[in-house]
Amino acid sequence: MVQKAKILLVDDRPENLLALEAILSALDQTLVRASSGEEALKALLTDDFAVILLDVQMPGMDGFETAAHIKRRERTRDIPIIFLTAINHGPHHTFRGYAAGAVDYISKPFDPWVLRAKVSVFVELYMKNCQLREQASLLRLQLEGGRVDEAKESAGLLAELSARLAAVEEQAEALSKQLDESADAAAVATAAHLERKLTGLRRALDALEPGVGGAAG
Repeated sequence: MVQKAKILLVDDRPENLLALEAILSALDQTLVRASSGEEALKALLTDDFAVILLDVQMPGMDGFETAAHIKRRERTRDIPIIFLTAINHGPHHTFRGYAAGAVDYISKPFDPWVLRAKVSVFVELYMKNCQLREQASLLRLQLEGGRVDEAKESAGLLAELSARLAAVEEQAEALSKQLDESADAAAVATAAHLERKLTGLRRALDALEPGVGGAAG
């Protein structure tokens, strides 16, 4: 059974957290609340998250400072962050959000359908990453075993993994084209993040190809 992805919701106002839960409940994933930046960082110490929805205006540690801490940690630096803000301070404020490591920056009130669709993209990518990592780990164990029968099975599994990744790459390419058409900073940041993730997965998978290591040397 595939484990549900965790989505971290960070906002100091309980009514905003309730609204986010109502919007994202249709995704049928695990929603985790945090009412401050400090509480969010504590949750990130023990759990893995597919995406973080982070309010900008919070007392104490604001969203920008919280994001900076997240990006400094090796464990959490690659988790996508979507900033949510109640006020639009103009382009400078928005670019500050991207500089802090956000993949998107959404002003309230936002369209629930749009927010849900954006979050679902990162949830899907996270789930694909988890599946590919688990299968790649199993494949590596089989290859290290050195048995003929297992090697044959591994070759088949490797081909299957490559085909699955190719399908994800094709979906991501189509998504990138759609995002590029919108021509906004959020689209560019999201597309770049997806491309980096998939490139890393493809390299990891290629490294498992028998003889690749020797050929490189």
